[in-house]
Amino acid sequence: MTFDRITLPNGLRIIGEKIDHFRSVSVGLWLGAGSQYETPEEGGLSHFLEHMVFKGTKKRTARQIAEEMDAVGGQLNAFTAKECTCFYAKVVDEHLPLAMDVICDLATAPVFDPTELEKERGVVIEEINMAEDTPEDLVFELLMLAHYGDQPLARPILGEAKQLQSYSSDDLRRYWSRMYRPQNAVLALAGNYDWEQVQKLANDLLGDWQVEGFDRPVFTAAPAAPTVLVREKDIEQVHICLGFPGLATGDDRGYELSIFNSVYGGAMSSRLFQKIREDSGLAYSVYSYPNAYTDTGMLAVYAATNPEVANTVIDMILAEGRELAEKGLTQEEFAMAREQMKAGYIMGLESTSARMQSMGRRLLLLNQTRTETETIDRINRIDFETTNALMREILTAPFSVALVGKGVQAIADAIRR
Repeated sequence: MTFDRITLPNGLRIIGEKIDHFRSVSVGLWLGAGSQYETPEEGGLSHFLEHMVFKGTKKRTARQIAEEMDAVGGQLNAFTAKECTCFYAKVVDEHLPLAMDVICDLATAPVFDPTELEKERGVVIEEINMAEDTPEDLVFELLMLAHYGDQPLARPILGEAKQLQSYSSDDLRRYWSRMYRPQNAVLALAGNYDWEQVQKLANDLLGDWQVEGFDRPVFTAAPAAPTVLVREKDIEQVHICLGFPGLATGDDRGYELSIFNSVYGGAMSSRLFQKIREDSGLAYSVYSYPNAYTDTGMLAVYAATNPEVANTVIDMILAEGRELAEKGLTQEEFAMAREQMKAGYIMGLESTSARMQSMGRRLLLLNQTRTETETIDRINRIDFETTNALMREILTAPFSVALVGKGVQAIADAIRR
């Protein structure tokens, strides 16, 4: 499989993966705007902006935006992450012109109506409140702060309610004007499309997008000193997150990290799941997962358990990590994890949305592409010794801890001892 690719004169990159036997197409407009690129005074603006563009553009009301896509059975949505924002749609192939028109309209012509802003401010604050009531989300945000300290990467994507109260339409407009630039964007498609039509549509819809110079902000994040942070909350369980240094998005050893993560805590057959949940019955939820950003990364381990056994669960997580670091994973575990990874990747290829997101994110953040054949070949070349060496490097490094629940200060004191 090869990619269709072009760069418009204004700097917008366009990439497509044509799949003739599909009748649907997914399209996404990716912007390099996320919480990492906000100043301390702009916390939550990327996410608030993502909400506000759906409240009306120069040629569509909020209702028209929703009704036009519903009228053709299409799906329309958006999300904001630490390093990017994406507006995306999935439609039957014949409705691609409408889908492209709508998402391009959202990103390039929002009106930021003050009346609508007041309504949406309340919606976003309720979203912040919902995250506050979700301890699994809360403990991860606390872990980011413990692991990265006072750095932009540690700031919450949603921002803080008090800060959201102060933003005006002018604040949104200034941030949008600075960050929503064609040189800071990628248009990605996957599914059934006509490449000539796509190029014409892109030129018509985005060719006149502002072309003033753009300097993409550059941040270099590094783990802070190992820290234990706690948040007392009157809930039944203690939510635990441990953070080890991981790998950046462009690090080719990410394949080996995926294998190691699968064995450690990323699958039902993993050591943490089997020993802590299946064998000991100490937690319903326990898993590990890698988080990768353009200049850094983290391997996180999560568990939720009874406060009385929280220290036992933490000890078991660390003991399993020490054993893996000392003895390494087995050939059988390695082979199983590699097959799981290959199967997961191949099955993911059946989704145009997954293909579009993989292409768009990689091109936006790394200015790279990787074909299906290249990816499967790289999975087949994952090295057993490299995986074990990387595992030892990560699991023997200093780590941070975040705890949310009742009596967590005592649990933290025991960890520090």
